[in-house]
Amino acid sequence: MQQTRLYLLILFLCYTFSAAAQQLNNKANAGIEISPLATHVVRITGDSLILVDGKTYIYSVDTPEGQGMVSTRPGVQALFKQIKSIGNQAQSHQITDQKGRIKTSGQINDGDQLLVKTNQAKVSKKYMIKLEPMAVGGKLSLEQSKITLNSLTDLCLYFTAGQRSPDVTVRIFLPRGIDVNPNNTSVNVIGRGEVKLKDFSSQSIGRVGSAYSYSKVGQVVIEKPEAGGSILTFSHLDLRPANGPDLKLTIRGIKMSKAGIYPIRSKYSTSQPENLISAGVGSESTLLTVSKQVSGLIRIATRDLQYQDTPDRYTKIDLNWGKNPNIQRVTIMESMDRGKTWKPRSAVVNLKEASASISGLQKNQNYFFKLLVTDGPNKGFSNEISFYSGKMDIKNFGRAGDGEKDDTELINNAIESIHQSGGGTLLFNEGTYLVRTVHLKSNVYLYINKSATIKAIKGADAPESTWFSDKKYRSGLSPTDKGPYEDPENYLTKQDVGHHYFKNAMFFGERLDNVKIIGNGLITGNGNLVNGDKVMNNEPDNRADKMFSLKLCSQVEIGGIYRPEDLWYDPEQDEPYYIGKDGKKIFDDSNMLKIDRAGHFVLLATGTDGINVHNTYLGKASSSNARDIYDFMGCNDVNATNIYSKVSSDDIIKPGSDCALGFTRPARNYKIRNIIGDTNCNLFQIGSETADDIKDICVDNIYVLGANKAGFSISTNDGAHISDIHLNCGHTGKLHSRSKMYRTRAPFFISISNRARILGATAGRYVFTENGIKHDELLINNVNIGKVERIILNGIDIAEVYAGSSYGGRDKRWKAYDGTQEKATPIIAGYALPATETVVGGLKFRLPNAEHTGYISGIELNDVHVLVKGGNPAADTANLTPELGVGQYNVANLKTQPSYGLWARHVKNLSIKNSSFNYESRDGRYPIFLDDVIGANIKNVKVAATKSDIFIIKSKHSKHISSEAITFYDE
Repeated sequence: MQQTRLYLLILFLCYTFSAAAQQLNNKANAGIEISPLATHVVRITGDSLILVDGKTYIYSVDTPEGQGMVSTRPGVQALFKQIKSIGNQAQSHQITDQKGRIKTSGQINDGDQLLVKTNQAKVSKKYMIKLEPMAVGGKLSLEQSKITLNSLTDLCLYFTAGQRSPDVTVRIFLPRGIDVNPNNTSVNVIGRGEVKLKDFSSQSIGRVGSAYSYSKVGQVVIEKPEAGGSILTFSHLDLRPANGPDLKLTIRGIKMSKAGIYPIRSKYSTSQPENLISAGVGSESTLLTVSKQVSGLIRIATRDLQYQDTPDRYTKIDLNWGKNPNIQRVTIMESMDRGKTWKPRSAVVNLKEASASISGLQKNQNYFFKLLVTDGPNKGFSNEISFYSGKMDIKNFGRAGDGEKDDTELINNAIESIHQSGGGTLLFNEGTYLVRTVHLKSNVYLYINKSATIKAIKGADAPESTWFSDKKYRSGLSPTDKGPYEDPENYLTKQDVGHHYFKNAMFFGERLDNVKIIGNGLITGNGNLVNGDKVMNNEPDNRADKMFSLKLCSQVEIGGIYRPEDLWYDPEQDEPYYIGKDGKKIFDDSNMLKIDRAGHFVLLATGTDGINVHNTYLGKASSSNARDIYDFMGCNDVNATNIYSKVSSDDIIKPGSDCALGFTRPARNYKIRNIIGDTNCNLFQIGSETADDIKDICVDNIYVLGANKAGFSISTNDGAHISDIHLNCGHTGKLHSRSKMYRTRAPFFISISNRARILGATAGRYVFTENGIKHDELLINNVNIGKVERIILNGIDIAEVYAGSSYGGRDKRWKAYDGTQEKATPIIAGYALPATETVVGGLKFRLPNAEHTGYISGIELNDVHVLVKGGNPAADTANLTPELGVGQYNVANLKTQPSYGLWARHVKNLSIKNSSFNYESRDGRYPIFLDDVIGANIKNVKVAATKSDIFIIKSKHSKHISSEAITFYDE
């Protein structure tokens, strides 16, 4: 009996200990930790889970003004992605409220509980949830998370704050071994441009008015703690704009001498709407691995700006692995069966430069390469890289192109796959591909074959959310609308709505490099891209208004198949042609990329450098639903060649600069050649957005078929300095023809207004009298008037001067002049503020440079021949044209001019040589009228006038005017 009792006691104790052990094991398995992707977890301590609680501003396009403040607390479903089990044990999670009720949606509240369950127990562990005022965690990442021991490396880190705010402080904690100093480290804040740390505090903030609260981009301090490593503190950063990574930090020439894993951390603090600091855990940390074996083998992507199918484009590649004096014996290894078997590959190896060139690859094959280091401290195999030696057919990624199924996801997955493999060309063969928004990626080219069509469908990506609301101003020309000036810090209200949203596009790319959309197929908006300024009033699935939207990108090409000939126009055929040998007209346009129905913009490129658009036929199949063609905002190094636009409602080529990035950016170095088209606005237009300087633009061989504003327009409206703009001077190559302008309301229009839509601008409403007419409108009071200088117009034939674009015409191409269409004189018009004695109460401000007249200077017209319609009475010589005030920058604002050949006001150093001004019908106005012109030389000019006319050149408030060799047409 005693033995039985003893046996039972032993069984009981074993069961008890086993159950206790199981319970302890369940609790251990129920432990959680912060996920590497966590942004809303502050810390986990014992039985407590502390989460972020705070506020920020997030406006969608639908958010009512003043109602953009939101809570940053995580939701129930979002929380589950913020945590993970310790040891990756199988778990399930539930949230209950304070009364024990299960929550499946909504925000987390203080006092809620997280229940962790394992397979062995109903509830293994409970965590009490507490909320703490903290900033949402940022994201820190490395461009290359693995590098090679003792190899020279440029280390690139990206940091993005978890919520937007002005006056932000960001701290980056770098471990021992990564040497940081002001000379070897550079930073790029919100895409403003890379600058060394030693120059960071003096980096330009762009053009701003005095009411802008920032005077510099920020400050940086480098600390060297006793424990080693470095702490970089960036302070006073304006991170309200969101342009991809907030900080791109590049540390050049580092060489890690010890293999291992190096942790890198970050954290940041906000100032509005609350003072918050992030936890510095989860997504704010990353790991750099330094390996003995080569881990930095990369394929160098081809970066030419002009795509050509050369014989070695897909049969030759270049590799690099980082300079390392210890690597002296290498073999390039090749696999054609996805790494199952390997063999040595012949290559031209340069050990000093740590590079290799491989040629003679078979076409349309999947290759894998790796490096074999045969001796030394880096001995062993490197990482593998892949390469496809040809264009990758989209249909290899899945069923596509049937014209019925939405192909967006398939295409985006294919692009991402090619991007991850180092880049390549995605081929669209025969078929019709339906897309919402295609997400472009660096080093990925899209090639649209002749038999392929890419069509937009509804449901494109929504416009991005923003810190500010743009509802104070989305569009308009009112001289009394204070919307753009009410908040000097709000960059969204400084340009029309189409310019400051980027994601609502058919093709979108941000902070990309080396992107191409090329071929001779068709890309059509299909009636699903909006071209109006009220786009945000549409249903959410109908707010895309751009075909190509590129933000802060580089090395971009969009166009047809290259051919070296120049494109020109045949008026009898009403078609473009290539100029062959001996002037032969080649009407074959089968090489051209076809684009139609692109909505507000064919291309909106903002802050993008290195652009090549070429060999494109716009509107061949349909000319409806087409507004702006190529808009370049704050872009540099731009080429536009061989462009034919059948008809559009807005500008064809438009360099400018706006505030859509949250800062301004100058633009320069454009080469524009062989642009042919018909437009309801201007064929070439600088402006109206001119927030920063625009320089060095060369335009050759334009053919204006119609322009209801101007054929060639330069307008500085926001204070920019516009200079060195040349038409038909041969800077883009040999001139093959004189430029032509037909059916233009004004052939050329060069002007200044003082709209000043820039950060920090302020405006006041004034009543004043001008030319006997009462004005009640805004005047800008703290931004200098812009400048235009060194403009050369050369070798132009101008006729049919009337607003004769075929835009809107249904029955025929162009309507002949019948006296009802608007017409204007070639115009050069600076700007002057009203004199204080004409202002009610006086002019109560003085501009920063004290110059209240903006002169256009250094204008040269050479070999320009103008034939106007004429027919105006002599009474029009008494016309007084108004100054171009806020929102008034178009030809129509200047009414009828007192001269038919040229009208110039507020101009210095005007030169007109070897030119002529004539009319079809007797015109009673002056040939040339100069108002406040200081210095003019008019030589070898022929005009339509009788010798009895008193004034050939009428001057008013002008001086230093000279003329010689003036001749007359016979009446």
